[in-house]
Amino acid sequence: MCACARPSPPRLAKVCLGGRGAPGPPPPQPGGAAEARRSGGGGGAGLARRAGVALRAMPAARGAARRCALAGPPLPVPPPPLLLLLLLLVLPVLPAAGTEGKARSCGEVRQAYSAKGFSLASVPYQEIAGEHLRICPQEYTCCTSEMEDKLSQQSKLEFENLVEETSHFVRTTFVSRHKKFDEFFRELLENAERSLNDMFVRTYGMLYMQNSEVFQDLFAELKRYYTGGNVNLEEMLNDFWARLLERMFQLINPQYHFSEDYLECVSKYTDQLKPFGDVPRKLKVQVTRAFIAARTFVQGLTVGREVANRVSKVSPTPGCIRALMKMLYCPYCRGLPTVKPCNNYCLNVMKGCLANQADLDTEWNLFIDAMLLVAERLEGPFNIESVMDPIDVKISEAIMNMQENSMQVSAKVFQGCGQPKPAPALRSSRSVPENFNTRFRPYIPEERPTTAAGTSLDRLRTIWRTMQHGVTDIKEKLKLSKKFWSALPYTICKDERVTAGPSVEEDCWNGHTKARYLPEIMNDGLTNQINNPEVDVDITRPDTFIRQQIMALRVMTNKLKNAYNGNDVNFQDTSDESSGSGSGSGCTDDICPTEFDFVTTEAPPVDSDRREVEASATQPGCSLQTLLLIFLSLLLQRQWR
Repeated sequence: MCACARPSPPRLAKVCLGGRGAPGPPPPQPGGAAEARRSGGGGGAGLARRAGVALRAMPAARGAARRCALAGPPLPVPPPPLLLLLLLLVLPVLPAAGTEGKARSCGEVRQAYSAKGFSLASVPYQEIAGEHLRICPQEYTCCTSEMEDKLSQQSKLEFENLVEETSHFVRTTFVSRHKKFDEFFRELLENAERSLNDMFVRTYGMLYMQNSEVFQDLFAELKRYYTGGNVNLEEMLNDFWARLLERMFQLINPQYHFSEDYLECVSKYTDQLKPFGDVPRKLKVQVTRAFIAARTFVQGLTVGREVANRVSKVSPTPGCIRALMKMLYCPYCRGLPTVKPCNNYCLNVMKGCLANQADLDTEWNLFIDAMLLVAERLEGPFNIESVMDPIDVKISEAIMNMQENSMQVSAKVFQGCGQPKPAPALRSSRSVPENFNTRFRPYIPEERPTTAAGTSLDRLRTIWRTMQHGVTDIKEKLKLSKKFWSALPYTICKDERVTAGPSVEEDCWNGHTKARYLPEIMNDGLTNQINNPEVDVDITRPDTFIRQQIMALRVMTNKLKNAYNGNDVNFQDTSDESSGSGSGSGCTDDICPTEFDFVTTEAPPVDSDRREVEASATQPGCSLQTLLLIFLSLLLQRQWR
């Protein structure tokens, strides 16, 4: 009798007997019982280990069976495929050895979650299955559905605060500078009006006070223009000089009675006769350029402030909120609350969430460039302080020019408008012209008021010097705000509170685990987000609110460019004849067509004969014939010269 036996796993030993021998009991396996006890006895873990040993021993068992077949018929053995099927059915049900002992703790997550101000009631102590998660990876997690919802809202809130905080510099630049410049310009107008009133009361007395509404209306219209009123500066200034001519024409010709129609005819000669000399033309250029620049600059500060305030209040889309949650708080759910997002990962998320804001950048940069141009006007010769401070002196100079040219002006007006009716005897007997000549005397700059108005002007000059530094300061800040909106994602992702930083590429959160972020960084703007791997962006639906801000910037930029050139876009003449020095009057400096075609002449040099003629012309009993003779003699003198 021969026996063929090979060591095999417990209960799977094979025995073959040669000849007519009967099968005997399987030989005992050394250490079998002890090994069974070490592997867990009859427990599930022990059974799993024994099953593994059996699988590994099956090839050897089949080889032994083939060798035994040569010696004699083998004992019946279960077919291997059936045994394998049995093991495959049993093993998945059995828990792996030590699984419960290796479950990760959620202690760090609980601590970080509590630091955000949330309750720990729903936070598990150990990781749980993550099939319930809707945003984060559905693996073993420390987050419940309630936690994921709360952290999603927290990520939205933190993003909104980050954008508002990052744009704080731009917003405060426009807010604070707008307030300072607006206060200064308003105070400048108030002081200029007080200064003129004090000086003219001292210089012209009752004649000024009886006609002061002409000057009050001038300053009222200037204030209305500055505050945004629908005022055409050129027309308003032309109207001021026309009204002043009407008043003074009556004062220098008290022997006549002038109807409203006649005075309207007189006002038509303001530009043609130039009774006030070159002062109106120069003052018009200076005032229009200075006020257009001042008003437009302050309006630009207002628009910049409003756009920055509106755009900084973002409303993230649902796709953006999902991406923010995945970037900021899915590390919590994975049990990695201290791991921060990778820098490039953050950039793609922010570029997707701020795609519309980045489209604002082009128009914003053009707007800043135009603001810088107008700021140069505030520093140049047409700045509003250099125009408004001496405006009283300039108007006084114009009045003296009118007084010197009164005879010529009267003669030309009589020729064009007709001979006026004589005034009643009571009025013609008055010696108003004598009073006019004594009161309307040349103004001496040294006699400028030293009262409260003068002190106020000195203080205003000090304020202006401070404002000149303010112009320089705001120019620097405006330059810094260029490309702000396209740089916003980079500014946010540089914040150490948000990301691990550009230098950390491996030990950072990439949206799935702690590893390097591989996708490329998207370009700026809405259309470039079509392949953004982190944020679902619909590039076919631009944000209408952002498009409204782009249009507001575009309109303001156009106004600023016109203001730099001395043109007011609100009253821009669309014809080709418009003057480049104002808001489109259609007249050149020398010629403006009127109802009567008269040749403009300048006042001849003042000599003794001229003074005698003027003295005789201002007498109450002066006749029309005398005036005509004087007028013809002056013309002949000028032609012979």
